[in-house]
Amino acid sequence: MATVNVNRSVTDVFYRYKMPKINAKVEGKGNGIKTVIVNMAEVARAIGRPATYPTKYFGCELGAQTQFDHKNERFIVNGSHDASKLQDLLDGFIRKFVLCPECDNPETDLIVSAKKGTISQGCKACGFHGPLEINHKVNTFILKNPPNMNPATQGASLTEGKRSKRSKKGGAENGNTEGGQDNSADTSNAGDDTIDSQGSNNVNDEDDDAGCWTTDVSEEAVRARMQDLTDGAKNMTVSDDIDKPEKDRIDMFYEMVKKKRDSGELDSVQSHKELATEAKRLDIQAKATLVLAELLFSVNISQEIRKHRNLLLRFTHDDPKAQKYLIGGLEQVIALHADKMMDKVAGIFKLFYDSDVLEEKVILEWAAKVSKKYVSKEIATQIHEKAKPFVQWLQEAEEEESSEEEDSEVEIEYDDRANLNSLKKEVPVAAKKKVEEDDDGDDLNIDEI
Repeated sequence: MATVNVNRSVTDVFYRYKMPKINAKVEGKGNGIKTVIVNMAEVARAIGRPATYPTKYFGCELGAQTQFDHKNERFIVNGSHDASKLQDLLDGFIRKFVLCPECDNPETDLIVSAKKGTISQGCKACGFHGPLEINHKVNTFILKNPPNMNPATQGASLTEGKRSKRSKKGGAENGNTEGGQDNSADTSNAGDDTIDSQGSNNVNDEDDDAGCWTTDVSEEAVRARMQDLTDGAKNMTVSDDIDKPEKDRIDMFYEMVKKKRDSGELDSVQSHKELATEAKRLDIQAKATLVLAELLFSVNISQEIRKHRNLLLRFTHDDPKAQKYLIGGLEQVIALHADKMMDKVAGIFKLFYDSDVLEEKVILEWAAKVSKKYVSKEIATQIHEKAKPFVQWLQEAEEEESSEEEDSEVEIEYDDRANLNSLKKEVPVAAKKKVEEDDDGDDLNIDEI
């Protein structure tokens, strides 16, 4: 399935936040014509919002009614609407309700307070937290249908969760929301108390009120409880990370490297050790160099390779597989900045070779075959062509070295024989001369013999 950048104003092909293109299907005719957004659930998961939000946004923008069928994942906008038009409308929804107003990062959450009638936005990338400043018709819908989130992650008390459950239960008795929306999933994590088969709570209201006054709901206490919960969750899931798909594990490593890079911690030996340990724990030691190439290198690669040499060596030393992935990452960086870097390909490879990050054998193996694994065949061919002078230099140096080794072996064998023969002839003559000199002398010194 084709994907696009979540923030389509970003043209970077390596932008890591992707979403499927909207797939719309027109059904019916006449007054019953409607547009079914076939993959709305997948798009919603990619942008981190309930599928009902963008669907309702489409309805508000187009002046059309909407219908939601959660069970079959059918999200419908009345009328005939083109997929490209809906995609443009989705860009507006993302700008208003997904992207962080500070850093334009889509890693945000909506925090809805139905009681106060407020919608806030929190960014997990830059830490921004503030009220949503967008005034749109869909705001009313969001307030009535807040995101399904565990109250513990928002610092809510158990009694708040129980009150939410009771209020939602009462709402369910009065009927479903617009278009037959099923709210049963919204109450699944509302509180920690259990409900028996008759629907009655096992914990009465008196017990709830008796324990509430001991709970510190100050901002500091809530933050401390959240931190404790986060640390505990890490301890419980550390052994489960290896069971996640490889893409998820690479994304985890990507976030760790990006965080250290942005905070200026990549120069410390301790950070190098932590990154190597994390890559090993996630079982992505070789492919980790792909991530490093994407995050560490730009058009200033000549300075960056010297700066990050020690970090790279932790991953590439005596690991040809990691070196091959690093070359793949370099191809992607060169393709991204082709206008400035393509003519410098030979020099770039020589820098990595001189820094001992890439070995001669790995470079020659890469040069032997053009691959379109990381970039297009056309770009890959162009990179190989630009690298030819350096590759030829390596090949010639290898041939000269092997020739010198053969010649040196012959000379050593010949010299050894020559030295032995000369010793056999010269030693008796020297001994005879010494005896004659001793005979001519008046006194014979035994110690000199």
